[in-house]
Amino acid sequence: MAKAKKQFMCDECGAVQAKWMGKCPDCGAWDALVEFKADAGAGMDAQRGTAGAIWGAGVGTDLSTGASPQAVLVEEIDDSDDNLERLSTGISELDRVLGGAQADQADVIVKQGLVPGSAVLVGGDPGIGKSTLLLQAAQKLAEQGERVLYVTSEESVQQLKLRAERLNAGKTNGNMFVLADTNLARVVEQARKVQPSVCVIDSIQMIYKGDLSAAPGSVTQLRSCCLELVYFAKASGTALLLVGHVTKQGQLAGPRLLEHMVDCVLYFEGDRYHSHRVVRGIKNRFGTTLEVGLFEMTDRGLREVDGGGGLLAGEYEPRSGSVVCPVLQGSRCLMVEMQALTATGFLGSAKRKVSGLDGNRLAMLIAVLEKRGGLRLADQDIFASSVGGMRVAEPAADLAIALAIAGGFANRSLQAGWCAVGEIGLGGELRHVQQLSQRIHEASRLGFKNIICPKTREKAPKDAKLVQVATFSEAMEVLG
Repeated sequence: MAKAKKQFMCDECGAVQAKWMGKCPDCGAWDALVEFKADAGAGMDAQRGTAGAIWGAGVGTDLSTGASPQAVLVEEIDDSDDNLERLSTGISELDRVLGGAQADQADVIVKQGLVPGSAVLVGGDPGIGKSTLLLQAAQKLAEQGERVLYVTSEESVQQLKLRAERLNAGKTNGNMFVLADTNLARVVEQARKVQPSVCVIDSIQMIYKGDLSAAPGSVTQLRSCCLELVYFAKASGTALLLVGHVTKQGQLAGPRLLEHMVDCVLYFEGDRYHSHRVVRGIKNRFGTTLEVGLFEMTDRGLREVDGGGGLLAGEYEPRSGSVVCPVLQGSRCLMVEMQALTATGFLGSAKRKVSGLDGNRLAMLIAVLEKRGGLRLADQDIFASSVGGMRVAEPAADLAIALAIAGGFANRSLQAGWCAVGEIGLGGELRHVQQLSQRIHEASRLGFKNIICPKTREKAPKDAKLVQVATFSEAMEVLG
């Protein structure tokens, strides 16, 4: 047997180098090369391993005939096959993020959901609800008649059944199979026998190849196992759902190559001490990355939040340092509460802390408030956040954040039923924001009948009023 030789792989781009270097010559990342051992003479076919042997020599191999893929004209590709139809997970908020048409387009209805043969990587903090989300999706798929294989590498099948019973799931109609194993060869062998429409791997960091000496979760194991599973998905037409761990910095553990291999990367976000959760698409080859899915964690699992008002229902009361803003997340509008607190600090070392907001944008808004609004904030510690763990980065929230800071500083608040939206320029002027009409109508529908906004030609809905202002100074006059 050939002796394994040491090589070094970049955590960021996956490039392999013969010796260690402080800076990756391919992507320029510093201190990103990690040592691993590779078998001498092992080519690409050897790296494919079990999946390559079982499912063919490549992604495009025809499993029924074993024929190799051939180049064809785009116009000659037959996309009418039923096998290409998306699989709805039965969870509309998850389907929304996975992509697909929402309405009938050109007399062709395209469902939202999983694309057969695709690989989806789901990441998130420990305890946030990744396994709960995928277990609920697996049960819904099985209930719809799709064959599902759920591979758990972190718990026994008995523990998984207890968790499923706690979620109060419906009948799976004999379509859901569970496997507790961490060996990749056995996982692929069972997948070949079951022939599932959807396969869930929970989690990819615990799966290992027996012919590699590296520990599970290492760069070598992650690259090899993920590559083999992706080949399995592409060749068999099975939709693959992978659970991925994250680091302390919130990045997916393992090499960045992992994200390049898969078709879709989803992040499950939220504060584990709050009930609201957000599924956000970071990469999606088959849909937009602008959509988000909203959930609420309950003792019976995850519950979908259908409307943007669900984040505020029964919780919002007008107070100083608090302003509600209609925020766009993909094609939907959410009413998000912005809060700010000011406290006397020390000149030259005042604190500026944010949660769910852009710290650089907050610093700019504070400078505008001092220069254009006449507020003395140089010696004030300022803390700003978006309530409920919602991450807000769009400029349309500038006015709400600025009014929250000004209100907290002056101990003043907007009246009940008021909200604010608008981008603030460096001159203190208010600028138009995209989809203002949608924001206005959503705010009015949820009971916010007075909307502070930039000058616009948009008409207010019935029983609603637009308070149009040109500068932030004019907006401050509205504070009670």
